[in-house]
This record gives sequence, C-alpha cells and structure tokens, in this order.
Amino acid sequence: MRSATIPIGVLVVAFAAIPVLALAAEGATPGFNPVPAATGRVTPYVAPPDVYVPDSSKAGGAMEAHTTYVVRNPNPGSSVQSLSDLAFPAPEANPSPQVNMPEYPASLACLYKIGAAPYPGCVPTNNAAFNAAGGGMRAIGIVDAFNAPTVIADATFFSSYFGLPVPKIARIFANGNGSCVVPVRNAGWELETALDVQWAHAMAPNAAIIMVHACSNSYADLMYAELIAAQKVAAYGGGIVSNSWGGGEWPTEATDYDDHFRVYWQRTLYIASSGDGGGTVPPATGVLWPSASPWVIAAGGTTINRDAATGNFLSESCWAGAGGGISQYELWSETFATGNGVETNYQYPLFGRTNRATPDIAADADPASGAWVYYNGAWQVVGGTSLAAPLLAGILSTSNNRLGQAPTNGGFYSPMEHHLLYSQLSTYLDYSRNFYDVTTGSNGNAAGAGWDYCTGIGSPRGKLGK
Repeated sequence: MRSATIPIGVLVVAFAAIPVLALAAEGATPGFNPVPAATGRVTPYVAPPDVYVPDSSKAGGAMEAHTTYVVRNPNPGSSVQSLSDLAFPAPEANPSPQVNMPEYPASLACLYKIGAAPYPGCVPTNNAAFNAAGGGMRAIGIVDAFNAPTVIADATFFSSYFGLPVPKIARIFANGNGSCVVPVRNAGWELETALDVQWAHAMAPNAAIIMVHACSNSYADLMYAELIAAQKVAAYGGGIVSNSWGGGEWPTEATDYDDHFRVYWQRTLYIASSGDGGGTVPPATGVLWPSASPWVIAAGGTTINRDAATGNFLSESCWAGAGGGISQYELWSETFATGNGVETNYQYPLFGRTNRATPDIAADADPASGAWVYYNGAWQVVGGTSLAAPLLAGILSTSNNRLGQAPTNGGFYSPMEHHLLYSQLSTYLDYSRNFYDVTTGSNGNAAGAGWDYCTGIGSPRGKLGK
C-alpha cells in the first residue's frame, strides 16, 4: 500500500451553503452466457446530424485525454459557433410525451430504482410529488481538465430548479505538480464539469462533491489530479472518483499509471467513461484508457426508450455510440505489477486468461435520451458516456457499500466492487433483481443476454449488489 503525502494545490472555493417503478429486468437467464467474439467497428461511430460533438470530445494528441459527451442540437443542420447555440428552453415541469425526451433527476432516480418512491412509467417530470434520489455516502471526487469558474453557481441553480438539496462542493486546483498556478478555461471541458457535478449530485445528493481541476488534459496532469481527488475522498472515509474522459491506449499504460488507482485503496473506487466512438477491437483503436484499466469501473452507455404517446419507460437498449471492446495492452499477468492478473480475475469466467474487456456496467448515454444540464446561463441536453459515469458514480454512492481495493494474502489487491458486480451474473434471482439485462441494440457489437461489449453486465436497478 502506498501512502505518500501529495501536495494538493490551492483550495479555491469553500463549500457552498449546506442545508446539510418496479420495472423488472428483462430475461431471467443467468448472465454467464457465452460472450460472442468482438467484431466492432473499423471506423468510429459517426454522430447523427442532430448531435453536436464539441472539439473537446474529439481525439487529440498522444498522451492526452478528451471529454466523452455530445450535445443535442435543437436546430439540426444549423451552424454551431459556440455551445450557447445549442441552448434549449428551460425544462417544463410536466413535458408533453415525445420520442426523444430529455431525462430529469426524478425520472432517472425512478428508472434506476434509487428514488424515494418509484412511480408508474418513470416519466420525465419536475413534479414535486415524485422524488429524486435522497442518498449518497461521504464524498464523490470528480476529475476534469482546466478551470470551470461557474460550476458551483450552475450546480446550485440546477439543484434549486429540480428541487434537490443545495450541493456541497469544494473545488481544488491540482497545481502542486508545478504545471500551472490557475488552470486556463476551456468551454468544452467547462460543460463537461457542469455535467459531472450536476448528475453525480442528482443521483447522490447527500454526498459531498470534491471537484479537482487538472492543469491540462495531458495524462500527466489528469493523473496527478486523480491522486489529489483520491486523497481528498479518502479523507472523508471513502467514496468514488468519477472520470468522464479518456484517450488512446499506449503500450506501457499498465506500468505507467494503473497503480494510481490503487494508491488510496481503502473504501475508494474509480469509474471512467468507455467512450463515444462505438465498439472496437484490436487492431482498431477506440477502447479508452483509463476505462481499460482493470482497476477502474468502465461505464458503458444505453438508450432509454419511451412510449411516444405516454412518455412511459419501455426498455433500455445499447446506444450505438457507446464505447467497448478489448484492450490492446491491459493483459493477463501472474504478477501484481502488470495489470489484469490473479488479483483482477472478475472477468475470468467470461474470458479466461486474456485481455481486459470493457465496459463493466452501463447507464443512459444516448443524446436522444440525454439529460438536462445547466451551464453558463443556458439549458442543454447532453449525452455520451460522460453522462453514464457520474450517474453510476452517484448510484454507487447511494448504494453505500463503501468498497475499494482490498489487500489479500500475498500482498495482492482485490478490486472489490468489480467482484461484487460480476459475482451476480451467474445468480438466478439477484441478477434480474439488481440489474437490467440490456439485450437489444448494437455499438458494432450486438447487445445480448448477460455480459456484452456495449453495456457490460447491464444497467443498475436498486441499491443492492452495487
């Protein structure tokens, strides 16, 4: 176990004011079904005309990460000069049913069965009679690149609008490595930060949010910020660190940075977006790191399908843009130092001694069923696995199992959350009670019964088994 003290940079904003449907999963077949060979795409998924991909979500240089969100365009085909061109009218309290309905905190809390009282259809609504989530343990750390000065004001307005508690947010500049004094602003990453904070809070409103800003989107700066976030979360007694970003893999990733996800091992776990380029397999590139790390929960993406006449939930399917596939460099190993070995054997019953496969679990990501985000004075509808990651981070926080990486005999560590998630695949009752088995749709790899390369073990239902 590593325990070195890390300089944490400058605390820039104190806490904001603190007031301190029973829809069964489809298919009862246990989830350890044969996993089809990955086929994936040779070229990345291409967003449809009504979806805008910001520059920050496009692959950059080597050893750089990008965001993993996309934005719905209210005027398809129109020129987009800035994110303000994508603004929607404010969310209605009880919107008229439509095919592509943006999700509300109450509708997603109902759908994922973490709300106070699920209601018929889990329809998108801001009606006070239908409560959003009310849980959340200790702290959620969020790591993003660059500065986002309006993040607390935006999250406070979002929470007030949807009747959520005032968020407890601290912001930290991860500048102790000397890369900057104050990170510069970047509009694309600012919207990412707003999304992450608002939806982690919406799913776990009682958890404190530790927002850590890296000096840049380089892996070096982001992974330094990762250590800061984990240190601060550990100081709260544990929690989750959410990462809605990723980048290309490289040959030495397992030895360069994977150990950053084991530093503060006790009661601290990590989640990262699987990407928005669709499913890929080697030699095609597209599986994102750090979601490829066996120490990180990889967040896949779903589409929420609703009845156009009533708005009622019908099903979840694989979102076509959701990332997933087989890592090129996270290999099986018999040693602790080099990745996916005996201590990370949660996928062994599915794949045997082979490369890490992603994702692990999934949540809403399709911009057609995207979620409302308030940023810099405007409402936008945002999707991508950048949405799935904070949703899942909040759900895991609300579940309150406080799992991390536990040391085992011989000095190895065990990623306890992964083992809990995967252990239920072979159960007849718990799997169908605790997860929704997504069996329709494709990201280049078709979704199917049990684990698949788009949604992993499926999407969550309830607080048990997470």
